[in-house]
Amino acid sequence: MPSAVMPPRGDQGSAIQQIVHASSDSEYLDQLIPAISDANKSHRVPKLMRALTQFAEDRENEIERMCNSNHQEFVTSVNQLLRVREGTVTLTAEILNLNQSIQSSTERLAEQKKALVDSRGVRLNIDEGSQALRDCLEVLRLANHVHELLGKKSHYSALRTLDELENVHLREITQFKLADLIQKSVPATQKLISEAVMADLNTWLYWVRETSQFLGAVAFDQTQLKRSRQKAHMEAISAPTGFRLNAAAELVSDEGEEFDVLDNEEVQVDFTPLYECLHIHNALGQTERFRAEYATTRRQQKELLLPSSIELAGGNDSSLSTLLEGIAGFAIVERATQTKIQYFRSAVDVEEMWESMCQTAILLISEALVKVDSPELLLKIERVIAHFMQTMEIVATDDYMPMPVNTVDEWDKVVNVSWYTPEKPREEMSFPTVLPFSQMYPLCCIDIRDFLNQFYYFSDEYFQHPDVIDETLKDSLDDLLCGKVCQALVDRLSAKYLGQIVQILINLEHFETACRELEQLLVAARSSTVNTAPIILDATEQFRSNKKAAEKRIFELVNSKIDDLVDSADYNWMSPVLRSEPSNFMHTLTSYLSNIMNSTLLGLPRDVKGLIYFDALSHAADMILSLPLSVEVKKINPNGVAALVKDVQYLTDFVDTLGNPILQQNLEELQQTVSLLQAESPDEYYDGAIRNRRYGRVDAANAKTLLEKYSFPYTLETLSVMIAKD
Repeated sequence: MPSAVMPPRGDQGSAIQQIVHASSDSEYLDQLIPAISDANKSHRVPKLMRALTQFAEDRENEIERMCNSNHQEFVTSVNQLLRVREGTVTLTAEILNLNQSIQSSTERLAEQKKALVDSRGVRLNIDEGSQALRDCLEVLRLANHVHELLGKKSHYSALRTLDELENVHLREITQFKLADLIQKSVPATQKLISEAVMADLNTWLYWVRETSQFLGAVAFDQTQLKRSRQKAHMEAISAPTGFRLNAAAELVSDEGEEFDVLDNEEVQVDFTPLYECLHIHNALGQTERFRAEYATTRRQQKELLLPSSIELAGGNDSSLSTLLEGIAGFAIVERATQTKIQYFRSAVDVEEMWESMCQTAILLISEALVKVDSPELLLKIERVIAHFMQTMEIVATDDYMPMPVNTVDEWDKVVNVSWYTPEKPREEMSFPTVLPFSQMYPLCCIDIRDFLNQFYYFSDEYFQHPDVIDETLKDSLDDLLCGKVCQALVDRLSAKYLGQIVQILINLEHFETACRELEQLLVAARSSTVNTAPIILDATEQFRSNKKAAEKRIFELVNSKIDDLVDSADYNWMSPVLRSEPSNFMHTLTSYLSNIMNSTLLGLPRDVKGLIYFDALSHAADMILSLPLSVEVKKINPNGVAALVKDVQYLTDFVDTLGNPILQQNLEELQQTVSLLQAESPDEYYDGAIRNRRYGRVDAANAKTLLEKYSFPYTLETLSVMIAKD
C-alpha cells in the first residue's frame, strides 16, 4: 500500500527516506551511519532525532488508521493463524509419532526379514538334509537288498543291484563317510556273490557227477531201442543186411523218434546254474579264471569217476557197464556244455579228457580180460563195448553246428561229395577251418549220390522203360528229401537253442542249392530222349518255404530273449533322484544284440541278418514303450521320464553304430513319445500342426495314457506366482 505520510522536509527527510527504503540490512547500515556522523559533525543531532521521531509517529498513525479500518479481518486472520499454528503443532506431533512408529515397524520388518532369510536357509538345509538322508537310506536299502537277493539265490539280480548301487546311488552321496564305507564293501560283496554262485555250481557239478552213470545208462537204453526200431524197419523194407547203424540216411530217417538224453522222463539236466555262474563271472570280468577253475574241477571229477580196477572174471559184467555208462554220461555232459556255450569249453581240453578216459578204460579192461577164460563172457563183454561205441557214435552224430575241417584232404573230400561252392579257392584256405553247414549235409549228399548211382545201375541192367525210370527216380528223391531230410530239420525247429536254429536255416539253404543241382543232374542223366521238359523237384520248394519257418523261429527266440531282458528293467517311475547312467538292462540288451550278430548269427546271409536286426529293434522299442503304459504304473515324475530318456538315447546311439539308417525307423515312435513327455507343456500335443511335425508317430491312445500319468513340472509362470506369494 503506498504511504500517506509526507516525508520530512530538508536534508534529514531525504536521508531518512533513503535509510527506510534501503534494500538490505547492509545498505541500511551504510546509509544510517553516515547520516548520524554528518548530523553529529554539523551539530544537527537534535534535528535528526526529531525527524526520526516524526517519521516513527507518522508510521504509527498510518498503522493505527489501517488497523481501525481492517480490525475485524485482522482479528479473524490472527485467530485463523493461531488455529493453523495449533493444528500445525498437533500435526507435527502426529508426524513425529508416525515417524517413530515407522522406525519401530522398520526395525521389526528388518528383524522379520532376517528371520525369514534365516528360516529359508534352515528350510534349505532341512531339504538338503532330508534329500541326503533319503539318498543314504536308499543306499542302505539297496545294500540290504543285495544280501536279501543272495539269500533267495537270485545271484544275478544281486549283482545287478550291487552294480546299480555302486555306479548310480553311491555317486550321489560321495560327500558322506557312508559312501566310502559302502564302496569299500563292494569288492567283498562281489566276492560273496561269486562264492555263492560257485557254491551252487559245485552242488550242480556234484549232482552231475553222481548222475553221469545213470545218464549213460539212459543213453545205452536209448541206443538199444534205436537198434530195435532200425532192425524192425529194415526187416519191413527188406533192406540189405549190410546196412549199417548210424549211416547218414538211417540217421535222417530216425529223426522222427526225437529223444533228448539230457531232458526226458527219466533224467533232466538243467544247465541254468552253469549259465548263471558264467554270466556273473563275465560281469565281474573273471571269465578266464572261471573257465580255468571249471576245467580243473571237471578233470578232478573225471579222475574220481574212473575206478582203480574192474572185475570181469566172476562172470558179472556190471562193473564194466558201470564204467562205460559213467564215461558215456560224463562225455555227453561235456559235449552238451561245449555245444550250448560256445567258446567256454576248449575243444582240445574236452578231447584230451575223452582220450584220457578211453585210454584208462582200455587199460582197465585189458587188465581185467587177462583173468577171463569164458568165451560166453568174452562175447558178452564185446557186446557191452559195442553198445558203448554205438551210443557214443549217436551222441557224436550231427549236433547242428558248423562242420570243422582240419586238413586239406578232409576239405577235398567234403567239397567233392557235396554240392557246395567255396567262397575262396583251396590255395587261399588256412586250416583248420569251419564249413558253414553241419556234417549231416555232406553225409546226406554222399547217400544221395550212392542212391543215384545204384538206381541208374539197376535200371540200366534190368529195366527198359525210360519214362517210368525218370518219374520213379524223381518221386523217390522227393520222398527222401521232403519226408526224411526236410521234415527232420523242420521238427528240430522247436528247439530253444538259437545256434541250433541258425544252423538248421543254413542247412536248409544248402539243401535247396543241392536240389537245384540235382534237377540239372537229372535232366542231364535222363533216360528218355523224347521228353525234354525241365525236371522240378518238390523238395526244392519245400526247403525254400521252410527257410521262412526257420527265420520266424529265430525271430521268436531273439524276441523272447529281449522280452526277458526288458522284463528285468527296474524303473522307479516316481524316483526322488535323477539317474545319471543308463539302466543295466539296456547295457545287457545292446550287448546281447551285438554279440549274437557277431557270433551266433554270423553265418547267416546279410539280408537275413538285416531282417533279424530290424525285427529285434522294433520289438525292443515296443516292449520298452509298454513299460510306462503298464496298468501297474499309476504316476510318473520327471526323474522317471529322465531315466527312460537316457535309456532311449543309449539305444539310439547303439543303433547309430550299426551303420544302417533304416534301423532308426524302428525307434521313431519311442523317441517321439519320450520327447512328448519332455515338452514344457502337454497342450502342444493337441495342436494339430505341432503334433504332425513332432509327434506324428505317437499313438494317440498311448499319448493320452502317458499324459494322464505324468506329473508335469511347474512352468516359469507358476513358479513366479509361488515366489511372489511367498
